[in-house]
This record gives sequence, structure tokens and C-alpha cells, in this order.
Amino acid sequence: MKKVNVILLLVFIFIVVSTHGQVPKVTYRSFDHYNDKVENFRKEHKIDSTEIVMLGNSLTEYAGDWSKLLEIKSVVNRGIAGDDSDGIYNRLSQILPGHPKAIFLMIGINDLSHNLSPENVAELAEKVIMKIRHASPNTKLYIQSILPINESFGVWKTLEGKADKILLVNNLLRKYSALHKIEFIDLYPNFVRHGTFVMRKELTLDGLHLSAFGYKIWAYELRKYMNNL
Repeated sequence: MKKVNVILLLVFIFIVVSTHGQVPKVTYRSFDHYNDKVENFRKEHKIDSTEIVMLGNSLTEYAGDWSKLLEIKSVVNRGIAGDDSDGIYNRLSQILPGHPKAIFLMIGINDLSHNLSPENVAELAEKVIMKIRHASPNTKLYIQSILPINESFGVWKTLEGKADKILLVNNLLRKYSALHKIEFIDLYPNFVRHGTFVMRKELTLDGLHLSAFGYKIWAYELRKYMNNL
């Protein structure tokens, strides 16, 4: 019996030693671009406590160099086009072990395109938020509102008729953030045409993704928070 216990202990020690310092593998399987980006992130340097992480979907990814946009060093882009809350949740293992200085999270538009209710979209986002706060409590977390869309382009059929639902999701995320004392950044008013649910046409390329001008406005708003980091 003692021999069995010794063997089990040795196996446990081997596992601990062999996995020490390694980033846990992301096992969530989605679409090709997701898997390719996750693999690329795995090969890059590990995120550490000096870095700010921009986390989200295509809107985050297509910004490119966030350090340049925000005029601050050590900002890493962890956006993946097409990603949703489940995808982001499953790749937090590449981010949270390094306990980054801050995470700016934008989440929800792709979940909304899956015909989920605003309540369901908010619940999925909250699952991601809870995991971040539990696994890396010293990371400063910022929840960014979902941006409006412009259906006049006729490109994103899965979002047709859902412009008003974006505002409902944002209101739920705002309330959740206030309840849990998380910073909520309401970008929505800067992008929407006054009195409507429609994104200003000059800020978007296709009704969803941003123009260079759109990214300038986004970065301008986020720079207001950089002095607190």
C-alpha cells in the first residue's frame, strides 16, 4: 500500500513540474480563424502583470496596434474576429495566469447575432466577467459597452432588427457593473446618431466594423482611463 502511495505521489510531482510555467491549452473548438489566433497567441510571449489586455471580437482585433492607438506601452491585442462569450471564456487561460494590469473587455455583439435575448447575452458576458475577477482579482477590469450598428449597409443579416437590443444589453451590463463595483465605459453615445439606435455612418465601414475615424474616437475615450493604471 505504501508503495502505491509513493508511486501516486511521484506521478503528481511529475505533473506539477512538467506543467509549471506552461499556458494551459485552449480546448474550445470553434471556427478556423479562432483556432489559428489561439495558436498564434500561444506562441507569443506570456502576458504578465505589466500589460494591458484588449479583449474582444473583430472590433478589438481589427484595431491592430492598440499601443499605438492608445499612445501607451504594453497594450496587447487579444481580439478574435467572430468570437463570442464562450470563445472568450475558454481562452482566458492564456491571459489570466499572468495577472495583467488591466483588461478592457468588449463582448456581446456576436452572441446577439446568435438570436439570443438581451438577458441571455448579458448572462454569458457576466460568466466571463466573474471568471476574470475570480482568477485575477488584482487585474483592473473595464467593461466596455457594445457599439451600435447601422443596418443601411445591408451586410450583417444576423443582426437585422436587433439595433435596439444592443442598448438593452448595455443597460444590463451597466447595472451589473455598478452592482459589483466594476468600471463601465459607455462608448455607445459617442457612436450613435442622436435620437436613434443607428451608428453614425462616418464611423463604420460596413455597418458593424469601424472606420479609422471610429477607432480614433474609441481610443480617445479609453485614453481617459489610462492615467489610473
